[in-house]
Amino acid sequence: MKLYINEKRKKGYIAPEIYGHFSEHLGRCIYEGLYVGEGSEIPNENGMRKDVVEALKEINIPVLRWPGGCFADEYHWRDGIGPKDERKRMVNTHWGGVTEDNSFGTHEFFELCRQLGCKTYVCGNVGSGTVQEMSEWVEYMTFDGVSPMAELRKRNGREKAWKLDYFGVGNENWGCGGNMTPDYYANLYRRYQTYVRNYDKNAPIFKVCGGADAADYNWTDTVLHECFRKPAPAEAHGFMDGLSVHYYVGVEKGQHKGSATDFDENEWFYTMKRALGMEEVIKRHGAIMDQYDPEKKIGMIVDEWGCWHDVETGTNPGFLYQQNTMRDAVVAGVTLNIFNKHCDRVKMACIAQVVNVLQAVVLTEGKKMLRTPTWQIFHMYKNHQGAELVESCLEGSGMTGTEEIQVADVNESVSVDKEGIITVTLNNLTLTEEKTLEIVLAEKKPSSVKGKILHGAMNAHNTFEEPENVVEKEFQEFTLTERGISLTLPPCSVLMLRIY
Repeated sequence: MKLYINEKRKKGYIAPEIYGHFSEHLGRCIYEGLYVGEGSEIPNENGMRKDVVEALKEINIPVLRWPGGCFADEYHWRDGIGPKDERKRMVNTHWGGVTEDNSFGTHEFFELCRQLGCKTYVCGNVGSGTVQEMSEWVEYMTFDGVSPMAELRKRNGREKAWKLDYFGVGNENWGCGGNMTPDYYANLYRRYQTYVRNYDKNAPIFKVCGGADAADYNWTDTVLHECFRKPAPAEAHGFMDGLSVHYYVGVEKGQHKGSATDFDENEWFYTMKRALGMEEVIKRHGAIMDQYDPEKKIGMIVDEWGCWHDVETGTNPGFLYQQNTMRDAVVAGVTLNIFNKHCDRVKMACIAQVVNVLQAVVLTEGKKMLRTPTWQIFHMYKNHQGAELVESCLEGSGMTGTEEIQVADVNESVSVDKEGIITVTLNNLTLTEEKTLEIVLAEKKPSSVKGKILHGAMNAHNTFEEPENVVEKEFQEFTLTERGISLTLPPCSVLMLRIY
């Protein structure tokens, strides 16, 4: 098998935000995961877990989405400001029926993003909120002048307005966000987004329109038909800057999605087929977007994606806590490669979710914390952030799988950074076959190569007793050739090479 790389042909900028993350008031994502409170025995800075913050900084987290998810469309922001002992307590009806004490609110979110050094993505309430409520929240967060909301923010301890980078107008409004039809939501979107004011003209808010569930292409077409208008001099992108889409990967087994750790080869390959299906979803939604926006000024925002398995035995079903194996790692590798290769349209993506929920990059248990196999992938892939996608082509690749399911055996993407260093990421989706690969470069003759690899049994995972069972390791089993690099890719593996 050969991987041809034309490092001179650049095909698009890989926005760092493609490597974004999602945090929702769901299970132990916020509470116990990101936030433990200022009085906790767990080491924290202003209530934020130091170990989790450091783990996320290691993967260069570019953007964090909050407060949902489904929770966003029942969240009323005023409940989460002011003295914590006076904040309204509510029932989290979507996720387990537990009490939400609102001790983590707007101020805490921006403090978390300050510590992480990442951009902010806030999702507003369309499902059960009003235009006035949304408008006043934006004013509270971003207005630096004299106004009722700016004064309220100052009384609550924040003198200067925050930088709000992204704002989502509702979430999954076809489902938990109101069970709306696309034309009804589109008209609500037109109305609500009008009042998401850009108080700082030098730092406009990137407005995200609520998009489709996976393959609901009618939603995308209808919403764009109702909302998009050709750019005018004062309006760069009409009513929206981005349009979202959500896509989850799992094995449907009646009322169940299958175990996160106990699965067979068929389930492995079914999951891989679903993961590879992300490309069709992007292409087909992208083709509809091209009809309205051929210049690709509207970004596709895949702000929820990842593996959704059954919860771990003995945990609250509403908390969506699941383990994370090599299967999840390969899904992450495959998906990020697909995003890279469609960076002309995909401008942001947020894996669901950052801590203790679904395909988390970090798990916590009391004072303990571990990095999952998915965290390892984000760490290995971080050099793609802000790099330029370059042309690459696999020759001689084939299919792998069982009699029931067949998928492509190898998946890749390649980028080059400002220093001219090439990053190659490869996934071997086979379970038993090594893949001999020759990398052929158009012009560059490598002076040196550094590699990292993650591989193991398909259900290998980290536990709090064995937190480093699955970790990336140095990869040196390659040979420099006259035209590139020769190597053997182990089965069930993800490989990252840096070519100097």
